[in-house]
Amino acid sequence: MPLSLSVLDQSVAISGRAEDASIRDTLTLARHCEALGYQRFWVSEHHSHPSIVGSAPEVLMAAIAATTQRIRIGSAGVMLPHYSALKVAEQFRVLEALAPGRIDLGVGRAPGSDMRTARLLSSDPRQSAENFPIQVRELQAWVSGSALPEGHPGHGVTANPTGPTSPQLWMLGSSDYGAQLAAHYGLPYAYAWFITDGRGADEALSMYRSLYRPSPCHPAPHAALCVWALAADTEAEAWHHFSSRERWKIDRNRGAIYALQSPAEVAARPYSPAEQAEASRLRETALVGTGAQVANQLRALADTLAVEELVVITWTHDPAAARRSYELLAREFF
Repeated sequence: MPLSLSVLDQSVAISGRAEDASIRDTLTLARHCEALGYQRFWVSEHHSHPSIVGSAPEVLMAAIAATTQRIRIGSAGVMLPHYSALKVAEQFRVLEALAPGRIDLGVGRAPGSDMRTARLLSSDPRQSAENFPIQVRELQAWVSGSALPEGHPGHGVTANPTGPTSPQLWMLGSSDYGAQLAAHYGLPYAYAWFITDGRGADEALSMYRSLYRPSPCHPAPHAALCVWALAADTEAEAWHHFSSRERWKIDRNRGAIYALQSPAEVAARPYSPAEQAEASRLRETALVGTGAQVANQLRALADTLAVEELVVITWTHDPAAARRSYELLAREFF
C-alpha cells in the first residue's frame, strides 16, 4: 500500500504579527495543500497558549470546508474531557453535512492547556480525563448513528443531522493509553511523534496492532504518525527556517513560551554553551533538509514503524516557507 501524506496545522502565533492572521494563514495553507494533493488537513485545539492560537477546530474546519472541495478535514484533536460527547457529535455531524465524506473527528484526552484553563473550559466537574473512555464510546455511537444500550442516559437520543455518511473517528495519543483505547474500540490511531520525539512510538504502535479489536467501520487497524518536518530548496535554507522552531523548543524546555520568533530574532540571541549542546541534539534527529532529503527520512521512518500514513506539521516564521515546504514534499510523494 502506498504511503499517504497529510497535514497538521496549529495556527502558530508569529512574532510581530497579530494572532488573527495565523487563523487566516491556516485557511490559505489548507487550500494550498488540497491543490498539492494531500489526503487530509487537520487542525489542533489549544487554549490560552502563547504559541498556538487555534482554539476552536470545529469552527476552523467549517471555514476550511467552505473553501475546499476534495481534501479530508479533521481535528487533531478535540480535547474531549472539556465537552459533552453529544455536543461534539452534533458539531461534527453538522460538519459532515457541509462536507460529506470528508470529516475526521480526532479526539484526545490531554487538556491542550494549563490545568487552570482546563477547569474554566468545563462547567461540569464530572467531565474529566478519568471519564474519557466512556465519552469515546458515547461519541462513537452518536457519530455513527448506532444506539447506546438501554439504561444509558443517552439511549434513544440522536445526534443530528443524520445522513448517508458519518465523520471518521480517530484516537490521538502520545502514550500507550491512547493506543490501547483505539485498539479496544476498533478506531484508527494517530501517534504524536512530534510531541515525544519518537520515544515510545514503537511500543504504542505494537500494542495498538496486537490488541486491535475489529469494528464495523474499521475491520483492520490503521496507524498514522504525526511528525514535524521542514523542507526548503536548499539544505542551508531549511536549517535557517528551522532555527525558529529550535529556539522555541529550547526556550519552552526552560518554561518560556511565546510567539514563534524569526530567524533574525533568533540570531540576535546567541546560545549559551548548554543551549548550544541542546540545539546540537535537536538537529541530530530533526527532519530538515531539501525535499528529497526529508522525503527519504520520512519514508525510512514510515518503513521502520510500519505506518500507512504520515501527517506532517511544519512551523516557520514566514508562512510562505511552510507552503513551500509542503510543495517540495508533494513533489517527492505525489
